[in-house]
Amino acid sequence: MWSLRNSQYVFAIFLFFYYGYIGLVSPFFSLYADSLGFTAIQISLIMSTPQITRILGPMFWGWLSDVQQNRIGIMRMTSLVSLVIFLSIFYLQSFIGILLWMFLINIFSSSLTPLGEAATVHSLQKTNRFESHYGKIRLWGSIGFMIAVLLGGFWFESQGIQTLPWMCFIILAFVTIAVWRLWEPPIEKIKLTKGELRSILKKPEVLWFFSSTFWMVFAHSTLYVFYSLYLQNLGYGKQVIGFFWMIGVAAEVLYFYFQKHVFHRFNSELILRFTFVLGMVRFLVIAYFPSFWPLLIVQLFHAGTFAAHHSASIHLVQGWFKGTTQSRGQALYSTMSYGFGGTIGGIVAGWVWQNYGSSMAYTVSVAACVLGYISIAKSSQYSKKAELTSLSN
Repeated sequence: MWSLRNSQYVFAIFLFFYYGYIGLVSPFFSLYADSLGFTAIQISLIMSTPQITRILGPMFWGWLSDVQQNRIGIMRMTSLVSLVIFLSIFYLQSFIGILLWMFLINIFSSSLTPLGEAATVHSLQKTNRFESHYGKIRLWGSIGFMIAVLLGGFWFESQGIQTLPWMCFIILAFVTIAVWRLWEPPIEKIKLTKGELRSILKKPEVLWFFSSTFWMVFAHSTLYVFYSLYLQNLGYGKQVIGFFWMIGVAAEVLYFYFQKHVFHRFNSELILRFTFVLGMVRFLVIAYFPSFWPLLIVQLFHAGTFAAHHSASIHLVQGWFKGTTQSRGQALYSTMSYGFGGTIGGIVAGWVWQNYGSSMAYTVSVAACVLGYISIAKSSQYSKKAELTSLSN
């Protein structure tokens, strides 16, 4: 019999290859697009397309999952379609062609993260091990990203950035194989209740929380879209660029491994507040102190601005969205943060970068962290009010 422990190992393998794929696309695809002669605005639109597809894609897949209650089956279908669509990149050179390709492949692959997260959480909830084991499973995604970035830097330095599509296709094939090996415990058949999701979304603490996730990913858009080009413009080669990305991911791996100790000492709202403070410092340093050691040190802050922020956010989401709303709640988190936040942030980053320069683009990221801090502070205030009201009743 397939055990819960075995299923969690396979989730770790899936995350390893999936984020290994992201580890090639996120840092290096902008360099591939640059090699094709695209402008900064065109590159920002291409790199923002995955975020655009996360506006509607995850919500559709989340709804379909809650209706059919078959997350793994949907993931198997979408991973296979993504692999087939990927093949067309070998025949594309134009901006419109690459943009449409990026849109189509991410419409389908946008299902993998929210449904995979929901299935992982569901498996861990069966044994009440989210706080102690989620980080240790999720860190394998970070390890996959880190290895891909590091080896990718060496590979593209020697073999050329034109080999990127082949490398991505190979790893995406492993993602598809891993997805077809995934399994989760049977989902309890519960009839969808009309208005259940809407009643959760009416809570001000939930709305302010989603606002905070929007601003955090908005702030990171300049990093995700332009950081490799930023380092390249400072005179660093692809190996050093890969090293910088690796340092950030290594920091998040360490956080994920030890996250249970953080959860035991601090609540999720307090953790999230601290991540926005780290974000303000991180983007200020990138904007105005662009020398090797300051940039290297603030890469360690990725443990907070991504890893701590992500796990604390997942913890809050699973507390608000349960049962038949779980997949849609996870999809909403992906939509509001990586969908709206990533899309709008990427477009704004491209416009500011091209018209006002890199320093101003990262200054906008600082401002977004300030707005995110205000949002999570308001969410925390409303959560405390709700707790006091429930206790008094």
